[in-house]
Amino acid sequence: MVLLMFLTVSSFAQKTLSEGTIVYDVVVNSGNKEPQMADALDGAKTTVYLKGSKSRTDMVSALGTESNIYDSKTGNAIILKEYSSQKLMITLTKENWETKNKAYSNVRFEFSPETKEINGYSCKKAIAKMSNGKTFNVYYTTDVVVSNKEYNYTFKDLPGLAIQYEIEAGKTKIKYTVSIVDFAAVATSKFDTPKTGYRVMTYEENQQMKKSGIQ
Repeated sequence: MVLLMFLTVSSFAQKTLSEGTIVYDVVVNSGNKEPQMADALDGAKTTVYLKGSKSRTDMVSALGTESNIYDSKTGNAIILKEYSSQKLMITLTKENWETKNKAYSNVRFEFSPETKEINGYSCKKAIAKMSNGKTFNVYYTTDVVVSNKEYNYTFKDLPGLAIQYEIEAGKTKIKYTVSIVDFAAVATSKFDTPKTGYRVMTYEENQQMKKSGIQ
C-alpha cells in the first residue's frame, strides 16, 4: 500500500511532454580576449518544438537562424539555414540523419548524487561520455519526461529533461540552460517543409561543398 501511494504521488509530480516547447538560453565563453566567431552565438536562443513523432529545433543568433526538422517515425529530416541573404535547405534521409548524429548516438551517462536547483527545477547531475572520449556535465530533471526520445540523440538515454549542459570545443565553452518549458499545443505548420525561397540540396551535396571549402 505504501509503495502504491509513493508511485501515485510520483506519477502526479512527473509530467510527460509529448507536445510543447522548450527554450534554452545560450552563453558562450571563447576564452579569448579578441572576439571570436563563436562569440556571435553568445545570447542565442535554441527553441525546441515537439508534437508526437515530429520535432523542430531552431537556433537564433546574431549570425542568423538554423533549424532542424525531424520526424522520428520516418527518419527523414531537413536542415534550414538562413544567414545574411542566403537561404539553404538540406534534405536528409534516415541514413543521413544517423550519420550526422553518429558522434552523439552512443553517449553513456554516469550518474552522480549531486543535485542542483536551476530555474525552479530540481536537477540531478550526470556525466555524459561520448564515443570519442570527450565528456561533459548535464543537469537534468525527472519532473519532466519527453515522450519523443529521438528529438535529441545526445539525451535519448537520459532519464529526464536536460535542463543545463555545457559543451567544450577547444577553449570555447557553450552552456545551454532551459528558460521555458511550455506544454501548450504546437501548430502543425511548424514542421512543414518550405515550398519556395530556399536553395535545395541533398546532405551528400552539402558535405561535398564543405570539403571543397565552399561552405
